[in-house]
Amino acid sequence: MIHSNTLAIKRIKFFLVLFSLLFLSLSIDAQNYKVKKIVPSKGKINKQLNEIKRKQEELHSDSSGIQPKKNTSIDTTVLNRYGDLLNDDPLYNKKYPIWKPALGVLGANLFVLAADRYLFKYDFATQVGISSWSHNINTGWEWDTDRFGINFVGHPYSGTLSFNAARSNGYNYWQSVPFAIGGSLLWEYFGENTLPSYNDIINTPINGAFLGEIFYRLSSNILDDRSRGNQRFFRELTAGLINPVRGVNRLLQGKSFRKTNIEVYQKEPLNVTLFGGIHIVNASRGDVNISPTEGISNPMFNVQLDYGNPFENRPRKPFDFFKLRVDLNFGVGRKILNNITGYGILTGKNYQTKSGNRGMLLGAFQYYDYWDNKTFELGAIGFGGGLITKVLIDKASKSNLYTSLHLAAVPFAGSSRQFGPDTTQVRDYDFGGGLEGKFESTINVGKRATATMVAYYYWIHNYVGTKEENFVGILRPRVTIGLFKSLSIGYEHFIYVNDRFINNLSPTHLLRTEEKIFLLIFLEDNQRRGHYN
Repeated sequence: MIHSNTLAIKRIKFFLVLFSLLFLSLSIDAQNYKVKKIVPSKGKINKQLNEIKRKQEELHSDSSGIQPKKNTSIDTTVLNRYGDLLNDDPLYNKKYPIWKPALGVLGANLFVLAADRYLFKYDFATQVGISSWSHNINTGWEWDTDRFGINFVGHPYSGTLSFNAARSNGYNYWQSVPFAIGGSLLWEYFGENTLPSYNDIINTPINGAFLGEIFYRLSSNILDDRSRGNQRFFRELTAGLINPVRGVNRLLQGKSFRKTNIEVYQKEPLNVTLFGGIHIVNASRGDVNISPTEGISNPMFNVQLDYGNPFENRPRKPFDFFKLRVDLNFGVGRKILNNITGYGILTGKNYQTKSGNRGMLLGAFQYYDYWDNKTFELGAIGFGGGLITKVLIDKASKSNLYTSLHLAAVPFAGSSRQFGPDTTQVRDYDFGGGLEGKFESTINVGKRATATMVAYYYWIHNYVGTKEENFVGILRPRVTIGLFKSLSIGYEHFIYVNDRFINNLSPTHLLRTEEKIFLLIFLEDNQRRGHYN
């Protein structure tokens, strides 16, 4: 009897505690809304049910009041699998009125004009005023004669300024693109004394949006409004150098000194690979290569960025996954920037097996290609489809096979008229369009070794300048051997094949090879486990 009474008391205590917790949760709910049940006298039942559902979603929502919060172990509506936000928190990154980014576009153009005119003293920036504006508006458009680097790197960078005038004011990728177009139009008519050019109104906003979104994502990964002191200062400084317009806007918006106790920016895994070593351009006579000892050697430094996990099962939006590689050469004259290649997802869908041994991303991508070397000049804008896969080879050694295949239309490109490096200060290349394909396959044997094959192929049909069909193929095999932790030694071989078919002239063919021997440092984002595992 005593035993049963004791057991009954324990049960009563248990239910009292349970009831207290339930009552406490209901009292918290009651602070947010009062509608608890259907009341016939208050109107239509369906309307009341919808109101209750709406209130419940508000109660269990993030600061946007739209997306329901879910436990990260069962859902990734708000957070990705690494615990980072899938979107910038709109409570701390509100969308400002349209006049603010518009004013930012004007300010960016005025700043560039002042720098060109008073600091660099460029001829095109002098005598800009009412007469040049009237001349530009009344005369019309042309294909300009700017040299290759200006048109395919300089102008796209200026496009990033107008793009980020909107992006850093709370506008998303697609909403920011019109500001890049508007900034380019403003510059073409009113920023220089030369006629507005067709190629700039294409290149500046499209590649400007590509690079601008990458700069925005990189700066978000650096910024942290929870940080304090010296760490906060250097985070703000570094992010501002990467994305100057965002840095200025953060000062004007008071975000540079804002302190929060939660993360407010979308962040994705970011792996950084640094290459440093020797670049050898083999000498050649016609299409015959000579020994590398007779070629040209110079120091090189490359950077590769891998942002986002392509195999995470999640909703996809522009540039939550991108790859970018930049190759630099030194001691070869003014052409330090050898090439930039990259792509970012626009939309896509993930597929994977239940075991996780295989993963796939199928999507639409935007491509940026810039080749400026001793063999040829080629710049291209691409839009197309891509397939990226992962296959687990051996679980014990963490060996994987990664493969990507891309095919894209190239609505706009520039390709050199002759073989060899550009040494002129004006345009010696033609504009055209066509197709491009890319293939990449990498075997990772744990962290001990990698073997990679990368192939590019371009078909460019010139529609401005010499009537020409240009076919460019590039093979880039690479092997690396791990030395110590994140340090490896590597060898990369380049094979360039260029065939040109010009009207009424004999076709030309070029084959050239290059080598790179380097030390590689792989900086993996361990905090967000960015090695796609």
